[in-house]
Amino acid sequence: MLEEYETMIKIVVDVHRKILAGGGEMHADCESRLLEQGSEQDDLWGANWYPDERRIEYESLINIRPAMGNRSVVIRDESLRQKIEMITRDLLGQMK
Repeated sequence: MLEEYETMIKIVVDVHRKILAGGGEMHADCESRLLEQGSEQDDLWGANWYPDERRIEYESLINIRPAMGNRSVVIRDESLRQKIEMITRDLLGQMK
């Protein structure tokens, strides 16, 4: 997953199915992959994972969703951020 960027992985998390897709140049690549595998658009949120720092950045163009109350590239909802963090750390937390 670190082929495109050396220190960061673009991820899209399906908060309902508790899975994620990572890697690639754009979050939309991961999003498309999950949609092909049966995920629902409203359940998909983009972020960046920095494995060396074990840090998540909740920012992606796919997060702009005015109808769902998120008008920014940054995920504003704290409970949603916590779900994304839990899934990401569970699946990638040991990755270095």
